[in-house]
Amino acid sequence: MKKAFLLVPAFAGMFFLGRLFGQEVQTFCDECRSTYVSAEEIQEYLEVASADQQVRSLDIGGAQVQIAISHRGRLTEPARVAEHDLVTEVYYVISGSATNVTGSDLVDAVTRPPDNRAVQFLNGPGHNATAIRNGTTHELSAGDILVIPAGTGHQFTRIDDHIRYVMIRIDPDKVVPLMDEADSREYLRNR
Repeated sequence: MKKAFLLVPAFAGMFFLGRLFGQEVQTFCDECRSTYVSAEEIQEYLEVASADQQVRSLDIGGAQVQIAISHRGRLTEPARVAEHDLVTEVYYVISGSATNVTGSDLVDAVTRPPDNRAVQFLNGPGHNATAIRNGTTHELSAGDILVIPAGTGHQFTRIDDHIRYVMIRIDPDKVVPLMDEADSREYLRNR
């Protein structure tokens, strides 16, 4: 009986400490709606065949997420380096192959102007540069995924024929304007 009597305050104390130091579960986005993008719409963007076409830019509560399609043709000379200060990019390669170099040590970095289309509508403030010192080389082909964290320079240095990829941009600071399905349809009509 004495043991049972001592266990009650011990369990009560553990419960109290658990409540005191525990965290309440909060959802990331109350009442956010899911978004569906059909294969047909993606195909329409692929047929337009230009680099960095925003398909959607969605508010998911504590951040925004963008879905884009990119098509890049043959490249024999390295492209300029791009770096986005606030937006992370995830590439999923659909077709083709390329070499991409990533890294944070940018050579001759220049801030992109605020009126630059990419800054305003695609990936927010950042820099362009001529090269990346001590970068990591990635050989990309269909089915590969490349994650480029915000603040990381990235540069296509070779594209044999083409590369097409879906790009997911993670925008925690909400620097890119929203784009819904109606905006997407309008964009496709005016291409």
